[in-house]
Amino acid sequence: MIALLQRVKHAQVEVAGRVVGAIGPGLAVLVCAEPGDTEAQADKLINKVLGLRIFGDAAGKMNLSLQDVRGGLLIVSQFTLAADTSSGKRPSFTGAAGPELGRRLYEHCLAQARRLHPEVAGGEFGADMQLSLLNDGPVTIPLRVN
Repeated sequence: MIALLQRVKHAQVEVAGRVVGAIGPGLAVLVCAEPGDTEAQADKLINKVLGLRIFGDAAGKMNLSLQDVRGGLLIVSQFTLAADTSSGKRPSFTGAAGPELGRRLYEHCLAQARRLHPEVAGGEFGADMQLSLLNDGPVTIPLRVN
């Protein structure tokens, strides 16, 4: 699975002009399932996201996790993270999981995150979504779990 984490002051996702998920300070996470990915990989990804020490401590060092700071977590499906741009000018998305697997693993990520963390919001799988956020730092971290 592939993820892109952004530490944010706030973030929200809209579908057709309606806010479907929003958080205050925390992480906005774009996730993409790849063919062959499993629930075990989704669990590993969520555990990594929740425990990654990318928030400042009292001395300003990145030493605290999302769970330590009790921040919000916004998880949005994003199949374009699997884009292959190695040839031509049009990206190929054959590296992304099909819709059935992608939806199942995205929903599993949300469910697992909600079991482990108190403030979790999500997007709407397969929808045309608009994500707005204020990146904090800026801190943006790519993540891949196998």
